[in-house]
Amino acid sequence: MRFLSLPFILLVISTLSVILLIFYIISKRPLGQLQKGFLAMLICVFIISFGVLLQDILCTIYPNLDPMDFEYFIYIGTCLLPVALFFSALIFKNNKIKFQKSYLLLFIIPVLSLLVLWTNPWHHLFFVKFSPRIDQGIVGPYFHIHSVYTYALLFISMFILIQTSLKKSGAFSKQSILIILGTIIPISINFLGTLKLVEMSVYLTPISFVVGVSFYVFAILKLNFLNLSPIALQKIVNVMSDSYLVLDANTNIVNYNETFKKTFKLKDSDIRRKTIFELLHSSKNLDNFKATFYKALKDKKTYRIEYYDTKANKYFIVEISPLFNKKIFIGVLILFKDITQHVLDIKKIKDNQEMLMESERLASLGQLIGGIAHNLKTPIMSIAGATEGLSDLVKEYDSSIDDPEVNSQDHHDIAKDMMDWIEKIKQYTSYMSDVITVVKGQAVTMSESENTNFDIEELVKRVDILMKHELKSALIYLRVTLNIPEHTTLHGDVNSLVQVINNMISNSIQAYNGKTEQNIDLIVNKKDDKLYISVKDYGSGLPKKVKDKLFKEMITTKGKNGTGLGLYMSYSTIKAHFGGDITFESEPGKGTTFTIILPL
Repeated sequence: MRFLSLPFILLVISTLSVILLIFYIISKRPLGQLQKGFLAMLICVFIISFGVLLQDILCTIYPNLDPMDFEYFIYIGTCLLPVALFFSALIFKNNKIKFQKSYLLLFIIPVLSLLVLWTNPWHHLFFVKFSPRIDQGIVGPYFHIHSVYTYALLFISMFILIQTSLKKSGAFSKQSILIILGTIIPISINFLGTLKLVEMSVYLTPISFVVGVSFYVFAILKLNFLNLSPIALQKIVNVMSDSYLVLDANTNIVNYNETFKKTFKLKDSDIRRKTIFELLHSSKNLDNFKATFYKALKDKKTYRIEYYDTKANKYFIVEISPLFNKKIFIGVLILFKDITQHVLDIKKIKDNQEMLMESERLASLGQLIGGIAHNLKTPIMSIAGATEGLSDLVKEYDSSIDDPEVNSQDHHDIAKDMMDWIEKIKQYTSYMSDVITVVKGQAVTMSESENTNFDIEELVKRVDILMKHELKSALIYLRVTLNIPEHTTLHGDVNSLVQVINNMISNSIQAYNGKTEQNIDLIVNKKDDKLYISVKDYGSGLPKKVKDKLFKEMITTKGKNGTGLGLYMSYSTIKAHFGGDITFESEPGKGTTFTIILPL
């Protein structure tokens, strides 16, 4: 029997499937635009399938019925299906559309087709001779207009769906494959049938569309095709500030966002069908990138690398993450985080810091030169005085050689006076030698450091020599208190430590704001295998806003006359070169104590 034939059974099953799917979508309220568009498609397919079923059943039972009467109903779905598919494709591409009056133009041909069909007995513009089998009927001239419009809209919709799916999900995703098959199968079969390249039966059109819909059904139930989250996700990744690439297991690029194209100044044609290494072949960092890439794959974990792209002229932190599905390697996700501005900011800060450090070195050098001038001026003048004294004694001795009144005791007295002057010259030259040694050490520490053993006595002596001029000029007295043996040994760069202590003493001098006849205490203690060197003044103290930021950033209480670099560098020096620490206590109006803590 005809009703037991395979095509008829398939059509019944297809029609029931469409009904179930319609109720399934309706149950998922509220409906979004994409759900509504797809629901309109299903209704059109149902009209076609149900109309063909009625046509076949009733015309079989009642042979006198005219099959053409059912075509008036069937063609409602046939004419409106391409429009419903086109709107669904637009919504799928744009996530959401705003209905415009121009969209009404899409309905002109479908409505006109229905009017021509319904009035066909009067003019035969649609069918000259109708037959359920297309190859046996004779179509009228308007039928060709209807067909061209229908298939043009179907092919445009198919192109939009496939292109959008490939862009959003990648060429090898299940969603893309389902959309491609669900779109191509019904359109291709009906197009070939219209061209009479394949034999068309009354069942083929509805069954082919239901087959296509069944692919959509699988996408809905298994892949959330009508769930807007994949579409929204694509919108999100396209506005991300970071670029990303998705690679398959063969390192071919299968997905990327708009940010990647804009950042690297590429077109779609520059990216598609290329491997990541072909895309980055001109990069100077390619070897390092490759090594990190394969290391990430080997270790099966995420690695990060700093990467500079010469073409984009940008710096990136690249994050390479292998992707696995149930322990099966499926691809790689690569994120490019643009850190160009950060790198430029760091470089600017470094350049500014070097300028400040150079300024601080020059200031220290000026202070050093002032100390040299003062410390060497006194002994040089004393030596000059001693040479005058010696010259007078030499003249006196020379004139007394032939003087009979000069006895041997007189000669001994003259010799003793000479020796006294010579001893004084030795003391002055020894002092000058110490000054030169200390100055030389401080000059060297401005460019390099050297760790040696030194004792507390040497440390205090160097501080005293270098600070004597500044202290004397300010009429400030340095009181040294050693609560440990003078020969306690330290290891490190003595010149750097001297510079730190001198900086603290200079700050203490300035804390008195020009007041004279004041004291600064330099106190050295030992406790729990640690050395404590404290510089204490009784000046103005530190404001709270300065205390909160001290050692954390370059801050100064000297206004435009200071950089804040001295203490900042001192803290860094003690931390880096000695493994120590610096603490402070300060009370406004009562003074400040800085303490250097060094491990022994």
